[in-house]
Amino acid sequence: MATQSDTLTKTKSSASGAPRNARKAAKGGAGAKLTNEQNAESGFHASKQLSESLQRVLVDLLELSLQGKQAHWNVVGRNFRDTHLQLDEIIDAARSLSDVVAERMRALHALPDGRSDTIAETTSLPEFPHGEVDTDEVVDLITERLEAVVATCREVHDEVDDEDPTSADILHEVLGQMEQFAWMVSAERRTPQGR
Repeated sequence: MATQSDTLTKTKSSASGAPRNARKAAKGGAGAKLTNEQNAESGFHASKQLSESLQRVLVDLLELSLQGKQAHWNVVGRNFRDTHLQLDEIIDAARSLSDVVAERMRALHALPDGRSDTIAETTSLPEFPHGEVDTDEVVDLITERLEAVVATCREVHDEVDDEDPTSADILHEVLGQMEQFAWMVSAERRTPQGR
């Protein structure tokens, strides 16, 4: 009867007669088995509520990236170049963070939905105006949309944290980046206090 060790070492032999790519069995057998908790494929599954909360953040980030591109293409006026480039930074961050959220959902056996009709029907962001938009108005519009993403994250945060602190850590990253962008973008229209 062939043992596991025999099976593992039956590979092509090199010129010296020693097996190539041979694996040795661990002492005492084939090695430790993963427990259900350690095996991601059969481990933790997101509840319906956790899935829906992460989906809300996902669609808002995707919509932000789309609206950011719309603004990027159609912004005109004073400080055009700075606004144009800053929008690209926001778009890149929103796309990157949406991917992190979607992949976290998949890791928890949830199904992210980034289809255009789903985004349009479920985002909390207001519609972006059509046509050319002045830089000052773009600053206000994008700040409003950044704050909408932040509001969604803050609204779902505590329930997400109760069920899955790791997913809440992702929300912290979204919040940190979106709040920083909101501050930086809105500063374009501010004047120093006391003046």
